[in-house]
Amino acid sequence: MDTNTLVAIVVQVIAGIIGGQAVGAALKQAAMGQLTKILGGAIGGVGGAAILGSLLGGGTVDPAAAAAAAGSAFNLPNLAGGVGGGAILTGIIGAVMNAMKK
Repeated sequence: MDTNTLVAIVVQVIAGIIGGQAVGAALKQAAMGQLTKILGGAIGGVGGAAILGSLLGGGTVDPAAAAAAAGSAFNLPNLAGGVGGGAILTGIIGAVMNAMKK
């Protein structure tokens, strides 16, 4: 694993955690702990970025911009996919936990 890939994964995890925290704060009726929101956001962030990256025709790291390590990590699939994926997975977890309480 090269440095570009590692930086991209870290960006995806952080973006996913941000998305997960936002949805976790919005879904107050689902009693999710902090660890649940962090893990759901991190996993969803990496998955969402990978899906968005493949839909846009690239991987998680743009090979053309691989020379600039930080530049290729802070691209649209990593940031938007990370936040969106983290938010979506955390929302799903919250909905499942809410349904299990009933």
